[in-house]
Amino acid sequence: MSSILATNLPSVLQEESSAKGEPPPGRPAGGSALVDALFRHVTRLAALLVFSVLAAILFSLLVGSGQSITRFGLAFLFNPEWDPVKEEFGALVPIVGTLATAAIAMIIAVPVSFGIALFLTELSPPWLKRPLGTAIELLAAIPSIIYGMWGLFVFAPLFMEHVQPLFVATLGKLPLIGVLFAGPPIGIGIFTAGLILSIMVIPFIASVMRDVFDLVPPMLKESAYALGGTTWEVMWKVVLPYTKVGVIGGIMLGLGRALGETMAVTFVIGNAHRLSGSLFAPGNSIASALANEFTEAVGELYSSALIELGLVLFLITSIVLALSKIMLMQLAKQEGTRS
Repeated sequence: MSSILATNLPSVLQEESSAKGEPPPGRPAGGSALVDALFRHVTRLAALLVFSVLAAILFSLLVGSGQSITRFGLAFLFNPEWDPVKEEFGALVPIVGTLATAAIAMIIAVPVSFGIALFLTELSPPWLKRPLGTAIELLAAIPSIIYGMWGLFVFAPLFMEHVQPLFVATLGKLPLIGVLFAGPPIGIGIFTAGLILSIMVIPFIASVMRDVFDLVPPMLKESAYALGGTTWEVMWKVVLPYTKVGVIGGIMLGLGRALGETMAVTFVIGNAHRLSGSLFAPGNSIASALANEFTEAVGELYSSALIELGLVLFLITSIVLALSKIMLMQLAKQEGTRS
């Protein structure tokens, strides 16, 4: 009897609603259907707007850098020369500076951010969690120019007098890697810019890691602790696999900030268009080159070369994001294979 009722119930309800002039169950009324369709189209338009803005930026960069692309071709990427007087432009020095400072920043920031997030979620006493979390978020709110001024007037002199001589006297004498820490201690340079960038991106990465670590179901962690796992084992074998997408997303957020940072790097990188094997030597980045030279660029070729630098930075960021997506897909495939 119950099975007969369950089978005929939808048709009975439909007949009753039709007799009353109401829409059948499960179907929205006319006004609701219109609102639902409008909402669907508005959200689709918002998604398309993102792609439109991205395409417009790429198109404007391609058009603006057309003269430089025609003149220099792919050699622009490998040419270390940057001489506005002779109209000889190359992007190698800014590219190397951008990648080097971002790499230094991430090497320092990722472990520190992981330690901060681990402490806040697993080890911190309750009375310290909120003040420490607020302090980290306040670091993210500091304008980049303040970081640059602090780096130039406070950090760079201290680094020159106390830290750089120690690096030169110890690591600078080692074979192979010694060349990275050689040279006179002048305070500013690639290494200093990377350190300042690491301080700037730590709040972003640590905040994202803390938030995703808090999303792990407590039952998973409690089960691991009950089996005798240490805090490190629980974080490494339970929390990180569960939150790897969010963690990598936070790291990519910090890397994007490090690649595109302008004012702080401009203050402390030295702004020198020359290659050097030492991390303590002055250098240049794409963002700092644009900030320093775009307003005083004379001639169409000069402006076009600077716009092409912006195009190169756009492509570098896109490649980094694409590689991160590929890495996440590979991790997902490996998990599927294990299971």
